[in-house]
Amino acid sequence: MEGARPQATASVDRDAVRLVADERERSRASRAVFTGLGGTCVGLAVLGVFLPLLPTTPFLLLAAACFARSSPAHYGRLLAHPRFGPLIRDWRAHGTIPRRAKILAVSLVIATFASSIAFGTSEAWLRALLGAIGAALVVYLVRLPTRSA
Repeated sequence: MEGARPQATASVDRDAVRLVADERERSRASRAVFTGLGGTCVGLAVLGVFLPLLPTTPFLLLAAACFARSSPAHYGRLLAHPRFGPLIRDWRAHGTIPRRAKILAVSLVIATFASSIAFGTSEAWLRALLGAIGAALVVYLVRLPTRSA
């Protein structure tokens, strides 16, 4: 059809894009800072995929907030990402994380801390500290609201 515009990606939060458009008076410096922070948070989130002690979701949410204030293009790309986008959209829409992500995160934290305690050190105080940190992480993860579907 002539004149038909391609439909916008459903994953892009139009309100946030409008927020960026309405805040054009922000200085270049603040946009650069928010863009840099957003990029750093995305990098940390990617590392968190592979390192169980580094949380992925909070860094993604922080990156989304930074990009919403600095760059509609980066924000849209983050929301459209096949792996990270659904986590951010679920959190924005429902304040939840997927059940599968929670189960995987808790399992990896337990496995990582258990192996670190068993094989990583012989110091009793360090084992106790690792156990306390691991328990705190598990409690935090379990308390996060969960969405089953």
